[in-house]
Amino acid sequence: MKYNITCIPGDGIGPEIVNAAKNVLNTVGKKFGHEFVFKDILMGGASIDVHGIPLTDEAIADAKSADAVLMGSIGGDTNTSPWYKLEPSKRPEAGLLKIRKELKLFANLRPAVLFDDLSDACVLKKETSDRGFDLIIVRELTGGLYFGERKTFEENGVRTAIDTLKYDETEIKRIAVKAFEIAKKRRCKVTSVDKANVLDSSRLWRAVVNEVSKDYPEVKLEHMLVDNCAMQLVKDPGQFDVILTENMFGDILSDEASMITGSIGMLASASLNETKFGLYEPSHGSAPDIAGMDIANPIATILSAAMMLRFSFDLNKEADAIETAVKKVLSQGIRTKDIAISGEATVGCKKMGELIAENI
Repeated sequence: MKYNITCIPGDGIGPEIVNAAKNVLNTVGKKFGHEFVFKDILMGGASIDVHGIPLTDEAIADAKSADAVLMGSIGGDTNTSPWYKLEPSKRPEAGLLKIRKELKLFANLRPAVLFDDLSDACVLKKETSDRGFDLIIVRELTGGLYFGERKTFEENGVRTAIDTLKYDETEIKRIAVKAFEIAKKRRCKVTSVDKANVLDSSRLWRAVVNEVSKDYPEVKLEHMLVDNCAMQLVKDPGQFDVILTENMFGDILSDEASMITGSIGMLASASLNETKFGLYEPSHGSAPDIAGMDIANPIATILSAAMMLRFSFDLNKEADAIETAVKKVLSQGIRTKDIAISGEATVGCKKMGELIAENI
């Protein structure tokens, strides 16, 4: 089977980690009889340097014509990079917002997994980290406060700002369906997170999620207030399977979840539309301070590629092979600098990718 993948190497360490992921995908292709065809496009600072804007119409067309998009990272040092002297609409991150809109990506998936061999890197108590956890946050990506009407004005000499939090039942239903479908493939539990004791939008959220749950009798549903969820994530993350929540709550909770895994360099993510099409990227940034030094951790990008195989291409065995290879390499004590303990030997970005490929 042939799959066309548009790649966005991006800025900073992006090209290094995307190359490592391509190498792993090519190995998967050879083993399982698939062909992955890659086409690189420019986005972010790399596009600004060539075209003067963070994302061109031609790049968008290439992304839309692919079966999926694999991205590295975009952006640079906000204090020193000339990209951040431009108006906001022309800065690197504007390209990311634009491509999400153009590709109609409404569901963000952020797994948070504590690998057994990295339990010592976990910031939680040892008795908690020893139990491990494997959860995924399903975040609504195109509604809520971030996309509601907003204005800043002066009233009676006092500056005032208003942001509008709005959701309709259609937006809630489609993200809830994604969460329940994912839970069916995992441990059949959804925790829907809201602030229904205060917000009307959350009360509607809870009502619609309850309605959707009736179509998934095999999936256990529980509701949890967002402040309690934030506490429970650091108290007992192992209780969670799929966390479903709205845009801003998901933004905050997914960053919290990333920290308890020990390294953000291990965290994959995906953004999906209403079909199987998705954009897959690591959760970390472009790390311009280490770009080109071959010390970046490519595992998050490689695991993002595994998510692409699973969610966009329905290649579950192939995705399992990548995830198992990552676990094997970690169990052998092989580490990049960010996940190594003091004095432990490390390998570079390219070597880590090669070793994971060899273990497939």
